[in-house]
Parts: sequence; C-alpha cells; structure tokens
Amino acid sequence: MDFNLFILGLSYLGTFSFAISGFITASKKQLDLFGAFVIAFVTGLGGGTLRDLLLNTKVGWLSEPTNVYTVIAAVILAYLFKKQFVRLRKTMFLFDTIGIALFTISGLQVAQQYELNSLYLVLFGVITATFGGAIRDILCDEIPLIFRREIYATACILGAVSYLGFESLGFGLILKTVLSCSIIILVRTLAVLKNWSIPVVADDSE
Repeated sequence: MDFNLFILGLSYLGTFSFAISGFITASKKQLDLFGAFVIAFVTGLGGGTLRDLLLNTKVGWLSEPTNVYTVIAAVILAYLFKKQFVRLRKTMFLFDTIGIALFTISGLQVAQQYELNSLYLVLFGVITATFGGAIRDILCDEIPLIFRREIYATACILGAVSYLGFESLGFGLILKTVLSCSIIILVRTLAVLKNWSIPVVADDSE
C-alpha cells in the first residue's frame, strides 16, 4: 500500500471527525452557521496546520483543497442532522475520540518523513491531535481538554509510543495503525467511563 496515500486517507478521516465535533460544540454555543463553519474548520485543520508550520513545510490544506472540501462535507452533514447529533450527548465524545486517534498516528507518520527522533515523532503526533480541539475550546470560551485533568493527551502519547513499538517489531502499516488507534480510543473511553484522571496542580496556599 502506498504510504503517502494511506496517511492522506487517515488525515481526511480525522479532519471529518474533528470538523463534526467542532460543529457540535458550536451548536451548543448557539453560534450562527458561519461561526459553526469557522469552529469546524479550525478544529479539523488547526492541529495539522501547526504541525506543518513547525516542520517548515507547506500547509497541507493550502496545497490539497480536498481537506477543505472534507470540512465542508462534514458541516453539511452535521447541519442536516444537527438535532440528532446535538441530542446524543455522546456524539461529541465519539467524534472527538476518533479524531484524536486518527490525527495522532497520521501526524506521527507525517513527521517520520523528516527523519526526526522518537521523542519528536510522538510530540508531533500529539500536536496534530490536540491543538485543533484546543483552538476550538478557546474560541468557544472553554478550558481546552488538553489542559484539564481528563486523560486526553496522555492517551495520544500512549498510542504514539505504541505505534513506534509495533513498528520496531516489524508490524505492517495497516496493522500497527489500527492497533495504535485502537489503544488511543480504548484508553480515552475507559478514562471517561472509569473517571480516570491525572493529578491536578492546585493552589495549597489557602
């Protein structure tokens, strides 16, 4: 299978999932359609944009307009079924979780083309996965999930490290991608169901 084509496919799926999660967030904040599109756009493409800028390469959606069309398609779908999406409380979580899994691995795979060490590969995977959602939350006047006590970025880190581990064991492209994405989704889901969290930095002066 063509490696670049595979990465592109993951990127489109991640963009689609994140764009829908962005639209759902905008709907809850009662933004107009233009505002909802902006939130969906930055959610779907923000992380990848930051990654490309840090890698000093051309921004993906500027050279590949299919990314923008993917956001538009996601917004149209979310708008047509807005009531169904908003009514289901778990829909936002579902699309956000799928999005971070796909973007973590696709971001790492993009960074691999620049011969970076493992630490930076994991870092770029996490950046790609989390910063679109962070921008979404900031614009919607929320504390970004990445800064809360929830297991969020930690799940991405575990998935990225697992991917590199599977790669060192000689796993094939599809297998290591599916397994590492599944780990991210599983860890994130269990963290929410079991109420797992990381320690909070609290002010003990009071």
